[in-house]
Amino acid sequence: MINPGQKKSTLNRKEFIDAIDALFLKLELAYHYQFYKVFGTDQRLSEGKKLWASSLKKFSPSIITEAAEIVIDNQPYLPTLTDLIKSCNDISSLDGFPSIEEAYIEARKSYSPRQDYGWSHPIVYFAGKKIGWNVLDDKDSKEMFHAFSRVYLKLKDKAANGYKFSIPVAEEKDEELKPFNKELLEKLRKKHNI
Repeated sequence: MINPGQKKSTLNRKEFIDAIDALFLKLELAYHYQFYKVFGTDQRLSEGKKLWASSLKKFSPSIITEAAEIVIDNQPYLPTLTDLIKSCNDISSLDGFPSIEEAYIEARKSYSPRQDYGWSHPIVYFAGKKIGWNVLDDKDSKEMFHAFSRVYLKLKDKAANGYKFSIPVAEEKDEELKPFNKELLEKLRKKHNI
C-alpha cells in the first residue's frame, strides 16, 4: 500500500507500460485486420490501452508478456481482454503461490494463534498481518480485498525474487496452575447464599 507522499517505483511503472505497449504491438502484428477493426483510431487505441492496463495492473510485466505469447500462439482470432486475464491467472497459479482470492479467503478464515495456523504459504500470513487481523476479521469489502491484494502481490514478488519468509514460532506460555482456593469459594457462597 502506498502511503501519502510516497511515490510508486518509476522503474516498475515503466516496465509495466513497456509490457502493455509490447502487448499491443504483438496483437497488431499477429491480428492485423482484426486489430485495426477494433483499435483503428488513435483515440480507440489509447482508450483500449488504458482499459487493458487498468485491468492487468495486478500482474507483473513478465506474466503479461508470457500470457500474450500463449494467447497469440493458441488463438486464431483477436483475443479479448478476458482471454488475456484468464491466461495471466493461469500463469500466476503455476508459481506455487495461492491465488490472491485463495490467499484472501485463507487469511480471513485463519484464527489465533496465527503463527500456529496451517498456512499454505508464509506470505499469506505476512499479508494478513500487514493489513491487520482485526480489520480482516471485521470487514469483508471490495476495498479490503484490493488492499490485501496489493500487499500480497508485493510480498509475492519479494518471495519470487528469493526473499525467504518464515513465520515466527509462537512462544509457549508456561502458566502455573494455582491451587484451588477453597476459602475464597466458601466466602463467595456465603455472600451470595449459594
